[in-house]
Formats: sequence, C-alpha cells, structure tokens
Amino acid sequence: MTMDHLTDEQKQVLTMIRDFVRKDIEPIASEMEQKDIYPHDLVNKMKALGLFGMSISEKYGGMGLNYSTYALVIAEISRGWMSMAGVLNSHLIMAKLVENYGTEEQKNRYLPKMATGEKRGGIGLTEPNCGSDVAAIETYAVRDGDDYVINGTKMMITNGEQGNTFAVLVKTDRQIKPQHRGISCFILEKGPGFKSGRHLDKLGYRGVDTSELIFENHHTPITNLVGGKEGEGFKQMMDGLEGGRINVAARAVGVATAAFEKAIAYAQKRHTMGVPIAQHQAIQLKLADMYTKLEASKLLVANAAAKKDRGERCDLEAGMAKLFASEACAEIALDAMRIHGGYGYFKEYPVERYYRDAPLMIIGEGTSEIQKLVIARNLLQKFKSV
Repeated sequence: MTMDHLTDEQKQVLTMIRDFVRKDIEPIASEMEQKDIYPHDLVNKMKALGLFGMSISEKYGGMGLNYSTYALVIAEISRGWMSMAGVLNSHLIMAKLVENYGTEEQKNRYLPKMATGEKRGGIGLTEPNCGSDVAAIETYAVRDGDDYVINGTKMMITNGEQGNTFAVLVKTDRQIKPQHRGISCFILEKGPGFKSGRHLDKLGYRGVDTSELIFENHHTPITNLVGGKEGEGFKQMMDGLEGGRINVAARAVGVATAAFEKAIAYAQKRHTMGVPIAQHQAIQLKLADMYTKLEASKLLVANAAAKKDRGERCDLEAGMAKLFASEACAEIALDAMRIHGGYGYFKEYPVERYYRDAPLMIIGEGTSEIQKLVIARNLLQKFKSV
C-alpha cells in the first residue's frame, strides 16, 4: 500500500508498523503459524508499541487513532501474519464498547489497563448452539443481591485462553419478547466460576488461541453490567461489531495484498516456454482480476472507516466492505496458489497460509450470508418507497 494521500500522523504510524512487521513478524510467522505456537514475544512487543490501546482515547491512556488509521494498521499487520491482527481485534471491540457505553467508573477502571495490555481479552457472543442468531443465546445471569450469577458456555472465542477480561452477552430476562431485549453485556474477568475450556484446533488463523469460555455459577458485581442498565447488551454489541467488521475487512485486504504481491513477483521469476509466466495471457488475466478486486476492497474499507469516523451509522458500508473484501481475499489467495502451481501447495511458500487464512474473514464477525441480509435491510430502508 502506498503512502499517497495519508496524513503525517498516518504515515508515521504506518512506518512504525511496517518496520515491526518486517523485522519481527515476517521472519517467524510461517514457523509459529504451522506449529500453532502462541506468539508471546510479539504480543509483548505490540504492548510496548501501544497497539492494545490503538483506538482507545488518549484520555484513558490510548493512542486515540481513528478508524481510518486503525484499518490501515490492521491491513499492514495482516499482510505479515493475519493472526496477529486477531489478537487485537476483539480486544479493541471490547474497549470501544466500554468507552462508548460504560459508566465513567467502568471506563476509568478498565480502559487504562486495556490500553497497556494488562487487561486483555475480547468478546463473548457465539455459543455451542448459537452463532448468527445472537438473540438465541442461552448463557444467562440471575440477580443475587449486589451480584449477578452467570452460567453458560461461549464457543470459538478469540483470546479465550490468553485473555483475562471479556465483554460477554448474557440473558438477564429469558421470558421477554423479542428476545434481544433481554440481553445484557457484562465485563467479566477470569476467576472462580469462569475459565477457558478446550483449545480449538483450526484450519488457519493459527497461533492465536481460540477456545471455549465456561461459566459455572460465576459471581460478578452489578458494577460490571455495562452502562449499569439491563437489556442494552444487544444494541451495544451490534454497534461494536460495526468496528469489528471494518477490522475483518481490513484483515482481508492485508492477506489479499500479501497474496497478490507474492503472485506477481513469482510470475516474473518463474519461466515456462522460454519466457516468464507473467508474459502469458492466462496469468495476466488472473493478475488483472486480482489487483482490481484488491483495490476495490481497499476503497470499500476506507469508505466504511471514514463514515465511522464521522460518527455515523455504517452497518451498510461495513457490511459491504466485509462481504466484498473477504470474498475477494479468498479468490485472490486461490489465484495466487494457482499462479505458483505445485509450489503453492507446499508450506515452504506462504501462499498456502493465505489460502487457509482467507475463510476466517468470510465467517468471522458475521458470515457473508449475514452481511447480505444486513445490506439488504439497509437498502430497503434507504430506498423505501413513499
């Protein structure tokens, strides 16, 4: 990605991130990803760089980056190793949720420690019997004096093992209709009655931990109810997912960028029939399609981030960016593998990692099918007949 049209602050931040990716991430990414080793040293370096506070306001000790800059940073990190962006994403969704909806006491208690990475975690939505239908969650909380007692299981939680603090959706009213009105969000810290469950072995997105979260009569004080009011959790989390979808779309841009760069470099070095394969029209057609999809993805992400920066609802724009960029990433990764031929199938070359990582962006933060429904609902409202 070029530095054209960026602000001085963005150029400075991206220069720092590119140096970090080149010097620290790229040399070890393939080995650690293949062995599914959690990158403790890289996480500590990200703490030192302030990345766990990227989007947290300076008032609470963060960097205060806007979404446009944040998306650029995530794309650069994902270009080196997408899993590292995963360590940050759900953590920063939680931080923004607390900053936007938490009480002032909650903000002061959690955000400064989240900015340094001392408090680190993510969000708890998905359950064994519930994915896209968030309103159908079964984890519940019952009031007990000045506490709530929480029971249930969350599934497929990024940072579930290494994280210690999570924004978790639970039912505080299991009878109310519609169901989403009975959902509340709590800030929960690991301790008695709250632990991580089994480690989930994945096709891609390796190195970062994904696990269950298990709640067995976990007591949490009423002061950990986000905003201090029941029934607001669904709205709070859906707003947070707008930023999460921008993140996932930016990750897709990063992986697609890496796949394209590797493909076009290989196509100019590999010879068949006496010429570089880049001189064959079949390869040129692939490269043209790949780059066009990549550039379109960048523009959709930038548009969604800019609208979020203006304080406007961007579920339509974030949904379009996430849908297009994630699907384009999968197509670009596959074409990169095809351009590499047999070599693209071997772990010696990173294109096989891009191919395995790409499906995560299609599924994470709402599947492509869910994004299409979100887009359609917004379009019907936007172009509503009089």
